[in-house]
Amino acid sequence: MTDTAAPRVDGESIFQSLRSEILSGVHQPGTAIRETSLAQRFGVSRTPVREALSRLQQERLLERAARGLQVPQVDPQQVIQIYDMRILLEEEAARQAARARQFPDLMRLEALLQRDRQLQEPDDHTRITTNLDFHAAMWDCTHNPVLRDLLDRLSTHLIHAPRSTLSTGNRWAESLDEHEALVHAIEQQDSDAAAKIARQHMETARTLRLQLLRETALQHPVASHGPRR
Repeated sequence: MTDTAAPRVDGESIFQSLRSEILSGVHQPGTAIRETSLAQRFGVSRTPVREALSRLQQERLLERAARGLQVPQVDPQQVIQIYDMRILLEEEAARQAARARQFPDLMRLEALLQRDRQLQEPDDHTRITTNLDFHAAMWDCTHNPVLRDLLDRLSTHLIHAPRSTLSTGNRWAESLDEHEALVHAIEQQDSDAAAKIARQHMETARTLRLQLLRETALQHPVASHGPRR
């Protein structure tokens, strides 16, 4: 009988786990993140936990608060700025993907699309993570490591709160149709069509995010502290 070694838990694996959880909305804005609790959760000393938390701060996925570290609060202005940049970069990525894609790239995109089509009423977390998978696969089609890195870094600034835009109305089904159209344009190497689909796709996400931010503001109004300039 062969013993299977348990996966090694270190600062890197803790960082990756927490990063994924924050990006997919498991930890909502304002959630306190504590070294002691994480050390107990992962069964390690506080040293690798501290290392992981430091890296998350550097990526601006955690911020210093009165009682320690927390998931950053949503800044509506910054969210819109991120979407504006994401629209430009996703459009360019789709254009380059249509020109540079290779057969394995298409197989990957089609497999992800088929996987997502088969999901039955996925929860918010699943919608976010599968969507990130698809977009990352599309970025890989560009074979442009600089563009891929920019998009990956930009995605770390977009915390999905209070919920994903993909859970709004019929957006999940519509988004999958748009993904399918994008895959077809990339397969046909129609760079203009791919760029147009990607831009409209992200513009819709931006509009829905604005709607969610307005709803949140109405539910949780912030008290005025005098005029702001």
